[in-house]
Amino acid sequence: MMNRLYPLLFKPILKERIWGGTKLKTYLNKPISSEITGESWEISTVPNDLSVVNNGALKGKNINELIELFSKDFLGDSVIKRFGNDFPLLFKFIDAKEDLSIQLHPNDFLAKKRHNSFGKTEMWYVMQADSNSRLVVGFKENTTKQEYLHHLENKTLVSILNEVPVKKGDVFFLETGTIHAIGAGVVIAEIQQTSDVTYRIYDWDRVDANGKGRELHTDLALEAITFEKTNAAIAFQAIENTSNQVVDCPYFKTNIIPLDGIYNWSKKQDAFSVFMCTEGELDLLFEEDCFRLKAGNTILIPAVIDNLVFKGNATLLEISI
Repeated sequence: MMNRLYPLLFKPILKERIWGGTKLKTYLNKPISSEITGESWEISTVPNDLSVVNNGALKGKNINELIELFSKDFLGDSVIKRFGNDFPLLFKFIDAKEDLSIQLHPNDFLAKKRHNSFGKTEMWYVMQADSNSRLVVGFKENTTKQEYLHHLENKTLVSILNEVPVKKGDVFFLETGTIHAIGAGVVIAEIQQTSDVTYRIYDWDRVDANGKGRELHTDLALEAITFEKTNAAIAFQAIENTSNQVVDCPYFKTNIIPLDGIYNWSKKQDAFSVFMCTEGELDLLFEEDCFRLKAGNTILIPAVIDNLVFKGNATLLEISI
């Protein structure tokens, strides 16, 4: 029956990265086939990386086809008013076996002007972290363009950056312009604007088999960097069987649901919702259907669906617009 919307699972889009590993398979049961898989794109409308439905009557249809078929029933009126038929978010799981490059993302204005893209505001939820893992988030202190360039040229940039130790359950909210890097040994759930625009400024002097380093974007980055110190760590409550606010920004809202038993969910606005399961397992009940979710599953709830029941023992990130 093609005219009925239901909770949607998508086939993960797996990305090999120089810094990737195998935890997406061992922790999250993704069907990876290489030792350097760094990312699982869970829901994407990035060109050439369109998510495809993996369950039910709509299996095989891509997300843009769903938007064309169902429009406001899929996206919701409030999303269409702001973004038209553009799906505004990208959802990922990331496994950093090695340090990612030190990078940043442009804001909406620069991204539109230079790349005809959204900017890239994002948040990280730490799902697993080896001992002594850390993230790079912003500068230790306010700095200047001149000081930054001096350290960049002298390969001492890391000395002025803020390296933060991390553990499971930590959250960081990264506004555009914030210099950042995910450190080795960390698995992250990432929620971001739909954008694949990244300015890489330092890559730990890594080279490939031919002795060639990855491209850097020094000049593009200069106009986009926030040189003020930022505090990206987010404190939040985590009351069981309740949807607790974690991040509320102009681009997305993320809550956390520590599930132990039953949680009755009802929609708060006319927009789609997405749930990312970061640990445990549960049953999602919708009308006569039951969807079994485990750590590493991401499910999209079309705007037309108002009520669900979650039953199990798990941690869920709830994302909406």
